[in-house]
Amino acid sequence: MNQADHKQKLLYVDDEILNLYLFREYFQNEYKVIVAQSGQEAIEELEENEDIQFVISDMRMPKMNGLEFIAKAQEIRPNITYCILTGYDLTPDIEKAIGEKKVARYFSKPFDPTEIRLFLSAGNGE
Repeated sequence: MNQADHKQKLLYVDDEILNLYLFREYFQNEYKVIVAQSGQEAIEELEENEDIQFVISDMRMPKMNGLEFIAKAQEIRPNITYCILTGYDLTPDIEKAIGEKKVARYFSKPFDPTEIRLFLSAGNGE
């Protein structure tokens, strides 16, 4: 068993390929980072990887936004910590999802790796 087998799995969803590469680069030492370029692709990753602990999703994506993806994802994986990442202001929809405990945390773009690391390591939003 190598060290990667012991890392927690983190799924990052974003329609911008550059952001996927950057995110993986920032977090690959601490987590096994799985990336998906759409909500549908992310759902498939969740179905294939039952041991994903964290999901961070971009909010604005074509076809399925971050909250729509999280709502579908929670039907198959309700015990994961879900977070939203957005380059826009905190919207009433995101605030409502946080209030209803559907989303554990909201992060702004450009993302701050230190802020995300601290959140993930400090009790995982539970």
